[in-house]
Amino acid sequence: QGIEFRDEIALADWRRVGADVKGANVRIDRTLLLDLVSKAPSEYIHHARNPRRSVKIGGRGMAFAPIYGSPYVRDLSGERRYACLEDFRNFVKLAYMVPSLNVSGGTVCEPTDVPVASRHLDMLYAHMTLSDKPFMGGVTSPARAADCVAMCEILFGKEFLEQNTVMTSLTNCNSPLVWDETMLSVIRVYAAANQACLISPFIMQGANTPVTTAGAFAQLNAEALAGIAYAQIIRPGAPVIYGATLSTVSMRTGAPMYGTSETQVLTFLTGQLARKYGVPMRTGGMRNGSKAVDTQAAYESAQTMLPAILAGGNFFLHSAGWLESGLSASYAKFMLDADQLTVLQRLASGVSLTEDDFALDAISEVGAGGHFLGCGHTLAHYETAFYSPQTADLSTYEQWEEEGQRDALQRATDIARNTLNDYSPPPIDEAVDEDIRSKSGSCATSNS
Repeated sequence: QGIEFRDEIALADWRRVGADVKGANVRIDRTLLLDLVSKAPSEYIHHARNPRRSVKIGGRGMAFAPIYGSPYVRDLSGERRYACLEDFRNFVKLAYMVPSLNVSGGTVCEPTDVPVASRHLDMLYAHMTLSDKPFMGGVTSPARAADCVAMCEILFGKEFLEQNTVMTSLTNCNSPLVWDETMLSVIRVYAAANQACLISPFIMQGANTPVTTAGAFAQLNAEALAGIAYAQIIRPGAPVIYGATLSTVSMRTGAPMYGTSETQVLTFLTGQLARKYGVPMRTGGMRNGSKAVDTQAAYESAQTMLPAILAGGNFFLHSAGWLESGLSASYAKFMLDADQLTVLQRLASGVSLTEDDFALDAISEVGAGGHFLGCGHTLAHYETAFYSPQTADLSTYEQWEEEGQRDALQRATDIARNTLNDYSPPPIDEAVDEDIRSKSGSCATSNS
């Protein structure tokens, strides 16, 4: 069948390495394909400006980034409105303050009050200064990707950037079977600079793939491998991540559906094939189609993220804040998701089997018919033994009623507000800050 590469430079690159190119259609011999894919690293370090925040991606390493690309927000008053730069900065602050998110993210929401031509500069400046966690770069054009590389050269130093990865950025295939000029040109910029790309088909099973899961995955695999291979043509060893954005499509309404059994199977297949090819896996997200922070949102988010954890994912995009099929970034949902992420991360860490963990002395101390609440082992471990979600109400009914009968949405909204009030920016060298602002232009604002 082949895949269309709608970009003259990419077509020339494929001809040079021996692919069968007819017009925009590229057919890649199996041996050539697998040889190129084998050059991609199985893992890499996504460096943060604070070295203690750097994240390993691949193997058992897991990177969690918040929602990406929402034009709307559901704000602290519950209003649905267009996102602005202040919202973007707030979500970066929340991602910095929340321990379960170890990546600041990319286009967390679209700051629609900022011109498109300079928007990427404001967003990247916010990530660089309001947080010291790893971040993602812009992908809307090769020039904007190059701007992101240039700003990172100031923040990290040009020599450091030549040898290390400080951005992992999202590039989507136009399913079915098309890689377009914008995404290919962005891959060229980032791969040449040794910066990582998420090679990610955008799967809406039944709409832009076959309706059957096996057929959808065959297409997904071909699209992802073609993108990974192309990045290796640009720079052998360029870091990439194999993955996809997954949903099924309602045959009744045409709307995307999340957390379905079919997308769960696709998630497990993606993990298995990523390991087969020896590359990190992109997956996950607290994704749902609900228009409100309600039971549907909770169930669909859990049914999307839990399989992603169990599938052995390495890079989890949309890990907090997703609402309304990604159209809205919700402050309250952000905090609810971050809470559940901590639970899932503890699950992923497995069980510790040290002598102290087996607690045989405690079992002997308590004996038959006793209780462990006051024994020495419990007193030594009670503070860290279990995670108590911040957003959950663990009081009695009477106490809950007396305190206003506040539901999870209200509690999470208050926690988001209080977290923002408690925010304090990480330190950054003033001269570096000034250089970055100078590079990004007058539109970039101070973090004060």
